[in-house]
Amino acid sequence: MLAFIRDALGAMAGGGRGYRLWVACLALLVLAGAGAYAVQLREGLIVTGMSDQVSWGFYIANFAFLVGIAAAAVLLVIPAYVFHRQDIKAVVLIGEGLAVAAVLSAMLFVVVDLGRPDRALHLLPFIGRMHWPESLLAWDVVVLTGYLLLNLAIPFYVHYCHYRGREPRFGAYFPWVVLAMFWAISIHTVTAFLFAASSARPFWSVSLLGPRFIATAFVSGPALIILVLQAVRRFTRYPVADTVIDTLALIMTVALQISLFFVGVELFTDFYNEGSHAASIRYLYFGLEGANRLVPWVWSALALLLVAVVILTINPLRRQRRLLNAACVLAFVGIWIDKGMGFVVPGFIPTPLGEVFEYSPTVVELTLAAGIWAFGALVFTLLARASIAIELGEVRAGAPRRVSSGAVASG
Repeated sequence: MLAFIRDALGAMAGGGRGYRLWVACLALLVLAGAGAYAVQLREGLIVTGMSDQVSWGFYIANFAFLVGIAAAAVLLVIPAYVFHRQDIKAVVLIGEGLAVAAVLSAMLFVVVDLGRPDRALHLLPFIGRMHWPESLLAWDVVVLTGYLLLNLAIPFYVHYCHYRGREPRFGAYFPWVVLAMFWAISIHTVTAFLFAASSARPFWSVSLLGPRFIATAFVSGPALIILVLQAVRRFTRYPVADTVIDTLALIMTVALQISLFFVGVELFTDFYNEGSHAASIRYLYFGLEGANRLVPWVWSALALLLVAVVILTINPLRRQRRLLNAACVLAFVGIWIDKGMGFVVPGFIPTPLGEVFEYSPTVVELTLAAGIWAFGALVFTLLARASIAIELGEVRAGAPRRVSSGAVASG
């Protein structure tokens, strides 16, 4: 076991010049984020754009988005283990590594959002006062932690078996795979409930929030996975079949169509009935009392998603890799805006008293967020590096390591 961990860490430390440069760039961004966090710790949340009126901002927006990225790993797990798609099974461990990186990043965004990060201990089971099961935030911590452990344990077992030169026993890991499937849905559903249960915020208190969160997760997640798998295929010798990308693109297409349908239903209901929910929607799309900082963002997001859905829906366009990659980028950015700033901030505007207080992230928030995203990318890079080396047979028990330039291309 110790030899396996040592060799896996050795694989992470190896690689060519391109790999080392990429890791170094990510590490520098992480250090910049750490510096911004030091400033926030010293000065307090006054250095952010948040206030008593808008108490959740850029950090929680990224948290909500990243939970969806993590949940989307199930789109590889189900066809790989349930339907025995060998082409997808070959890359499922890479998807689970992406889920680990996304969950860790999401958790970090919650920690930095706290004015007193030491109080995060109260969210830990059996250590702090979680107010569980009453608190939905406590439920969110439980499901995220459980999902993280599942996505660490299953690939660890499979990789360890391959490292020892034997196939993993299906009965040993499949029950945990089934549990992970349901757990993936639960992490985003509970996160949606965390917002929907805020009865004083009518913008969030809608019954479609859970299904909408799942639908958007099945857009942004596959979009990122498609781009990542193509990068893996280009910069490494690891085989990624075109059928995997085509399957993910089809899932992404249907999910984006459903997501836009949900948006249309929400807009019709709110603008036709002009209920309490409509004030936040009006602020988001047209501004309110001269406040309109989010208007360009939400219309840009809608335009990006509409262009993406056209490309994805027309089959000849979707099968062109450059157009597919463009659609993935457009959909990823569009969902990030819509589900992040376009969802979290309008929940606070206007306040329950009808007052309008706008919010914009500060340089400290942007730098810290960039550092956390870089941390997630770094975690995924290292996990993928070790995973590819093991699966290619370049790291084996009792064999000399041969991963200096094989698992990851030097350029």
